[in-house]
Amino acid sequence: MKKVIIWTFVVALLVGAAVATWGVISFKGNAVKSEKELFVSRHTDYVALIDSLKPNIKHHFAFDLYAKRLNLENTFKVGHYVVKDGMNVIEIVRMLKLGLQTPVNVTMNNVKIPAQLAGKLAPQLEADSVELVKVFTDKALAKKLGFESPLTMFSIFLPNTYEFYWTVTPEEFAERMYKEYKRFWDGERDQKRKRTGLNRVEVATLASIVYEETRKVDEMPRVAGVYMNRLRTGMPLQADPTIKYAMQNFGLRRILKSYLKYDSPYNTYINKGLPPSPICMPSIQAIDAVLNFEKHDYLFFCARPTFDGYHNFAKSYSQHLANARAYQAELNKRKIMK
Repeated sequence: MKKVIIWTFVVALLVGAAVATWGVISFKGNAVKSEKELFVSRHTDYVALIDSLKPNIKHHFAFDLYAKRLNLENTFKVGHYVVKDGMNVIEIVRMLKLGLQTPVNVTMNNVKIPAQLAGKLAPQLEADSVELVKVFTDKALAKKLGFESPLTMFSIFLPNTYEFYWTVTPEEFAERMYKEYKRFWDGERDQKRKRTGLNRVEVATLASIVYEETRKVDEMPRVAGVYMNRLRTGMPLQADPTIKYAMQNFGLRRILKSYLKYDSPYNTYINKGLPPSPICMPSIQAIDAVLNFEKHDYLFFCARPTFDGYHNFAKSYSQHLANARAYQAELNKRKIMK
């Protein structure tokens, strides 16, 4: 009888040890088969979430047990999560329950209007493009941030890659970009800006024209210098990219004479000075080119007929006409009519 009791005790100890070992391994051991990136949206249901997650994790019984204990089915949070090698069941469940997100990299560049910006951001964030456009064109928000209109507020969006939580709201996104905008301008750039006689929005506006005129960074300060000369002498800017913006036809390759009469405050052929707001999101290099504009006597420039992306510059109108004729002849040769 005594031996039976001893053996029963030993078996119980072994079973207990086995259960304890299983528990430690199942709940606190590495539960990840392969790393998994999860985007849990407002429309994701629990079954879909678990079906997406389980092929990448081990210890399903322990996961289900702990998830049930924490009522994960009814408490998981929307967000972007990364299930990393080395995470255990407890960490994975708590991550989803507490909304412990991994930030995403959000890149924006090469856009001309708020709707295009929203279209680029929507695939990178949980917010959709309609929600984003609504905020980017919100007059109240523009006023709150100190801008005359949503079009001038567009200057807060600087091309770069930023870290955001995937669930950032459009309002939070805009306010964060305003902070980035202020950080961008504080200090040396604001000191250089005083040299131009322009305010921040005006610098961004001129930079947007420069950026649309040339993508050659080494040429940008010279192009900026031409426009600074025109502004200072009261000469119309006569910038072809403003015609495209005015007509909202960004695919134009040739500006016809009839287009120059298009009625719009953005038409710099019929209106002196800068247009009301930026005509695109200028690159950082274009902004810096305006701040460091080249001092010279050029008043005109025209694309080279070699189509190498650079321009010929001229001090006199007669010289400019000769440059323009050469370029137009090449357009005709290449049968580029519009």
